[in-house]
Amino acid sequence: MTRQNVWASKRLKSVPESVFLLMDKAKSRARAAGKTVIDLSIGASDLAVPSELILELERAARDPDTWGYCLKSCTSRFLREAAAWFERRFGLSLDPQEQVLSLIGSQEGLAHLLLAVTDPGEAILLPEVAYPSYWGAAALAGLRTVPLPLGEDLLPVFDDLDETALQGARVLLLNYPNNPTAAVADRPFWRRALEFAERHDLLLVHDNPYIDMVYEGEAVSPLTLPGALERTIELFSFSKSFHMGGFRLGFALGNADAVAALEAAKAPVDFNQYLGIQRMGIAALRLPPERVLKDVQVFRARRDALVEAMRRAAVPVKVPKASMYLWLRLPSGMDDVSFALSAVEHAGVALAPGQGFGPGGKGYVRFALVQPPEVLAEAGRRIAQLLD
Repeated sequence: MTRQNVWASKRLKSVPESVFLLMDKAKSRARAAGKTVIDLSIGASDLAVPSELILELERAARDPDTWGYCLKSCTSRFLREAAAWFERRFGLSLDPQEQVLSLIGSQEGLAHLLLAVTDPGEAILLPEVAYPSYWGAAALAGLRTVPLPLGEDLLPVFDDLDETALQGARVLLLNYPNNPTAAVADRPFWRRALEFAERHDLLLVHDNPYIDMVYEGEAVSPLTLPGALERTIELFSFSKSFHMGGFRLGFALGNADAVAALEAAKAPVDFNQYLGIQRMGIAALRLPPERVLKDVQVFRARRDALVEAMRRAAVPVKVPKASMYLWLRLPSGMDDVSFALSAVEHAGVALAPGQGFGPGGKGYVRFALVQPPEVLAEAGRRIAQLLD
């Protein structure tokens, strides 16, 4: 019997239950039984942080100027660097003080942003398959979620939405290149999304941690579209491109009012990230693009190894166009949670059940490309045997 927490708020009780806790317990049981588990359930980069960034952190740790609280002025250098990086990348100049804000990771930034720009009872629109923290952040903000159906290209379809579902809608939240589907959104899609946001007076929020992990097509910044700065804010992370997941650093760019609201919401909660980690971020943004692309090729090779192994075993898979994931549709009627638990127990492979990513994820599992090619190929063969 599950014990009820008498101190838990109604908002907390509305947070969706995590199927990943079930997976964590399953992995623990398998390891306790002496089994080796190929863990592809967590999307944390296993590549090394660039040595230049570690050197910056070591220097900063010995600098007494980095030891105190870090208020807004302390982040100015980081904000200028983020704005300069964005201008080099996309050709759009932004005001570092008004249109850029440092984050303790984009996940933290999104949770605070929803608190900053919405009121309880309003609605947020997001794809029916989305990163799990989106659903949790929306629940903690007291929002009603409106799942957007996905088309064959795994991009949201805006045309068939019930107008009553859009009443009280405040935010449209998107993420491309996507976790978990690996879909890439092109410029025409972003024009449709922005037009939809304008028509319904929505703030367009784009979470963009996989900006560099693209194998086919390009990662578009919706901020570069005409008129986008009137209602768009974009979140960037150092976790994927620079393998800094544990260091918790990111930044927000875009509409000055949305940035100001986010800054005001964060003010009573945090003093910004440690200055030494900000210096790591500055060094990361100054790395030559080819350094980042070299690591992207590592994930491309992993993708190819996993896809080839599964296709050789006659498992139909879509080749991921981006990100560090493969999104696999299970045979009709197969429960994804049960299959993922069985995969740990009988195949020694841990996957992420699709239900953890929203109502559209039922019947899917996600592979994270966080092992060498030969290990991923072996995992693919085991999963294929289990599916047979």
